[in-house]
Amino acid sequence: MLHSVAPHGGLAAFVLAMAAMSLLVGVRHTPGVKIFTEGEIATQDVMATQDMLVEDRNSTLERIHRIAENQPPIFDLTADAATRLATRVEAVFVVLNNATMDSMEDARWQAAELLNRELSRASFHLLRDVELQQVIRNDVQPWLAVRLNEGVVLDARMLERFRGGILVRNAALGAEMLRADLSSLRDVATLARELEQYLRRDLNKSLRVRSAISELLEPLITPSLVINPEATRDRIDTVMQSLEPVYYHIRKGEMVVRQGQRVGPQEQLKLQALYAQVPETFDPLRPLGVFVVSMLFAGGMIVSPKGRFFRPVTNRDALLMTGLVVLFAGGTKLLAAIETPLSERLDFLSSDLLVLMAPLAGAGGVMALYFSAASCVSASILLAFLCTQMAGAGLELFCFYFLGSISATLLIKHTETRTEVLRSVLPLTGLLLLAWFGIHLLKYQAAAGIWTALGLVVAHGFLALLCVLALGPIAEMLLGYTSRFRLLEQMSLEQPLLQELMVTSPGTYHHSLIVGNMVEAAARATGANPLLAKVAALYHDVGKIKNPHYFIENQMGCRNKHDKLAPSMSALILVSHVKKGVELARKHNISPEIIDILQQHHGTSLIRFFYVKAQEQAEARGGEPVSEADYRYPGPKPQTKEAGLVLLADAIEASSRTLVDPTPGRIKAHVDQIIRAIFTDGQLDDSELTLKDLTQASACFVRILNGIFHTRIEYPEARKEGTKACQTAGQPPSQAANPPGGHPAGRTAPRADAEREAILPEPFNGPLQ
Repeated sequence: MLHSVAPHGGLAAFVLAMAAMSLLVGVRHTPGVKIFTEGEIATQDVMATQDMLVEDRNSTLERIHRIAENQPPIFDLTADAATRLATRVEAVFVVLNNATMDSMEDARWQAAELLNRELSRASFHLLRDVELQQVIRNDVQPWLAVRLNEGVVLDARMLERFRGGILVRNAALGAEMLRADLSSLRDVATLARELEQYLRRDLNKSLRVRSAISELLEPLITPSLVINPEATRDRIDTVMQSLEPVYYHIRKGEMVVRQGQRVGPQEQLKLQALYAQVPETFDPLRPLGVFVVSMLFAGGMIVSPKGRFFRPVTNRDALLMTGLVVLFAGGTKLLAAIETPLSERLDFLSSDLLVLMAPLAGAGGVMALYFSAASCVSASILLAFLCTQMAGAGLELFCFYFLGSISATLLIKHTETRTEVLRSVLPLTGLLLLAWFGIHLLKYQAAAGIWTALGLVVAHGFLALLCVLALGPIAEMLLGYTSRFRLLEQMSLEQPLLQELMVTSPGTYHHSLIVGNMVEAAARATGANPLLAKVAALYHDVGKIKNPHYFIENQMGCRNKHDKLAPSMSALILVSHVKKGVELARKHNISPEIIDILQQHHGTSLIRFFYVKAQEQAEARGGEPVSEADYRYPGPKPQTKEAGLVLLADAIEASSRTLVDPTPGRIKAHVDQIIRAIFTDGQLDDSELTLKDLTQASACFVRILNGIFHTRIEYPEARKEGTKACQTAGQPPSQAANPPGGHPAGRTAPRADAEREAILPEPFNGPLQ
């Protein structure tokens, strides 16, 4: 089940404060970086303010040149080298075959033009042979075509500089292949030698024929594997563009240059990079992110299930959180802003140390006084996140702030007096030191500044204590909070309202003391607030101060004034004591929580005695039926466990005085009967009390009542003195024993405020399950 926050005023103030603090996070407080040039002596320490990468241009250029040198060149494998050779050979054959006896010399020179080389007369005449031409076409040219298609370069010596191999690109097939072993590649000269061996060994040709074929083909052999400079250059450019630059990795807090150090080229490069990376005065995007995350953290406090460790956030809770956010987040921002100029003047103060002194544990202690446990955890996360962002720090500082706040919450939650709060400073400081030590191990740094950090952590603990002692009373005064310390002050017998109750209504005062003891024991057993319940029980009947003698516990066995009043008037007097009690409590500045319980301690229960009496009178007169609503308390019904327990204890203690011979068995049956009746009447529907709580409360009530009604010896002198007292008041002993109205006196005399008069709607027997 979800519970919304109270009035929009507190929530609106909280949201506005969160927005303002988020904007403050975006304000940059880090000054610019001082630049020193190469060869200059640094006059101060320069520390990196953020993690960043700085490009090393020289190393990057060296890497680019190295990659460019090792990049394999691209060679195009042409498929038309063999085709061109065959075409030129056929052109030579046409010239040879068309030559006549008269034009032999002209034909030889025409062939030389085609070959770009002189053809000897002997070779000219041999190549005119048709069979030799067929051998060239059918055997030699296919053999050359195979070698040319495998790849032939112009000169193998040019490959020596390509140690990484070459990239062979076949444009016809659209494929590329890296050839790392270049020793197997042929050049034109190597192919000519292999041709000579092929003619001699495989074709078994004579020297004259081999010479003629060589004169014909060698001039026509062209490289089929040719380097492509443009493609190679484009490929190198592409690779160079895809290369990542070489960076220096600078960590936040790293000392770039120390005072007195001579600045080198690398230090100058880092300083220039830091200077260039200094952000603007305001970051427009960061506040939005901080606000969104902060509101999500705040949702854990605003929206929570209702229960023992949870309670809905009220309007004043939102206002208190607003003040804590502004005070502690703003204070952390101030410390972060003055940290850098102070560190420049104070040698022992280094970066990110002064913010350790921000007393966020004090906020946890203040929240522990007034918030539920779950709300304290959620609020601690929120404040730790905001203060960490204000300091511009990381996870380590967040953990330190959060652990400090939670430690203070746990310690303050268990304190009962302000003296115990003072004593909690030592364990709190110890926990803060332990938290800092663990976080320091996570992010180990040199021992420099460790004593300064320890001193600031100790200062954090003492400042946190001062915040709790100072802000607690302010919150109580301005927002009406009730701390345990204020409850203890209100429980003091020196309180004017309790003194007036004791003097004017001693019976009511005694009744309140007993109810207080009953409620305190039941509250401890059921998980309610025992101190709040006990103090509320002491004040729950202060309204009877106005008309004390209309309540039988203050009549001291004398005449009951209600015997002369109409039932409706008697009921009106009884109901009025709740309203008058609220007015008196407010006049004496009693805590709002106590006033709420005072207003709810009767719920809407029925004043049954006077209701039945009014019905009897109406029937006797033959009048209209009596409205039950006129004889009920206005309410509201108890809204908390504490209010429900006060209602139960009040009714049980009052009605228990009507018991005759109150043995333990009768007391238990009576307590169970009263609780069942109140439960059946629906008075506990809104009080958060479960059946298990009622069983535990019943056991506590029975134990305390057994202690009150233990067996005593009745002395004769006491009976005589009681009889004389009533005769002195103007009543005969018979009336003292049986006063008007038919109620016996003494312990069995009923109260006229319906707390001791027929509380049950109908008789009920049996134990409470």
